Parts: sequence; C-alpha cells; structure tokens
Amino acid sequence: MTQVAYQINDRRNKDVLNHDEHWDLTTADQKLALYDLHRYGYRLLFVRHMPRGPVAVICQQDDIAAIYADGEVDLRPQIILR
Repeated sequence: MTQVAYQINDRRNKDVLNHDEHWDLTTADQKLALYDLHRYGYRLLFVRHMPRGPVAVICQQDDIAAIYADGEVDLRPQIILR
C-alpha cells in the first residue's frame, strides 16, 4: 500500500506547472474574466483540461470559483480539491 501511495505522489510531482504555465493555458476570455475578478482578490490556482475546454480554477481566501473556456464564471462550482 505504501508503494502505491508513493507512486501516485511521484507521478503528481512530475507534472507540477508554475503560475505562468497555468496562465498560458487559459483562453483570452478566461484571462479577461480573471482580470475583472482580480480586483476582488481572486487569483489563479490552476487550469484543468476538460472535454469542453480548459477550466481555470480560481480562489479568493477560502472561496473557490471556476472560469470556463468561454469566460463564464461559476462562483459555486461543484469542485472538490484534494
């Protein structure tokens, strides 16, 4: 069991992207939406590739939000972070 946990952890650490790399993965519409939300304290956490396009996951303190590829902001997404 320990070996499996180690392998999962090792796999996750290989593909860690920095903030600029996540920023480069966002669409122009997502960037515009994040610029608007930045004044309220939101910041980019990471970008996930989904079948319908990239989803930018952002946060403001303990609040999580998502910006979809078309720039639509979801302030109450059904996202569970590990």
